Amino acid sequence: MQAPHTGIDRFQPISLAEMDGVKLQDRVDTKYVFAESRLPEVLQAMLPHYRLLEVNGARGTDYRSLYFDTADLQHYQAHHNRRTFRSKVRFREYIGSGLVFLEVKRKTGRGRTDKKRIRVEAIPEVLSAEQQAFVAAASKSDVPLQATLWNYFTRYTFVSNTAPERLTMDVALRYSAAGDDRELGGVVIAELKQERADRTSPFVRIMRERIFPTSGMSKYCVGLLMLGRNVKHNAFKAVLLKLEKLRNAA
Repeated sequence: MQAPHTGIDRFQPISLAEMDGVKLQDRVDTKYVFAESRLPEVLQAMLPHYRLLEVNGARGTDYRSLYFDTADLQHYQAHHNRRTFRSKVRFREYIGSGLVFLEVKRKTGRGRTDKKRIRVEAIPEVLSAEQQAFVAAASKSDVPLQATLWNYFTRYTFVSNTAPERLTMDVALRYSAAGDDRELGGVVIAELKQERADRTSPFVRIMRERIFPTSGMSKYCVGLLMLGRNVKHNAFKAVLLKLEKLRNAA
């Protein structure tokens, strides 16, 4: 894990057990991407409104994920083509905790996201029959899937003091596949998770005041492009340009 950011230690903590009431597996997600150099001022503005997840005395959790897609990358293509109904399949490990999950995220229309997951022992390179059955039921598709790429990052998780709302901030992203590694440093990917879209959220106001617009960036899709996969990417050109500008400004 990279060194904690300035201001992280000033937040009141919240435990995993306390967060159980704010799981928000069926939710509305709103994403923002901004330069990591702006994070201290954002954290300062957030301080009165949010608590920060603390696990075993640590603030910030290292994650690693292995994404699965079809041989012709149908999940990527569905995102690129802005399909209303689409799925994402991954294993996710909370490094150091012993927790590993197989997760299926589905966009279900009207901006909502539904996430289903099961606990597993470890991240495999190939789906077992039981795992394939879970993915087929959760994604409503039985097309065979294969491992596509790994990604790694550090996540800070915040919970609102007053509303059923969670906020994650991911930093120090890195991608890996077939022996190739690419880093996506200098940026923060923030995702606000709510029962329903609420523009009065303190974080929405903080983003608006700094003129940080919402962004539809997908960590998975950007990772494929950074690793040089030869896929159609016209829809992501603006996101890639924005990331490059933010990294240069960091």
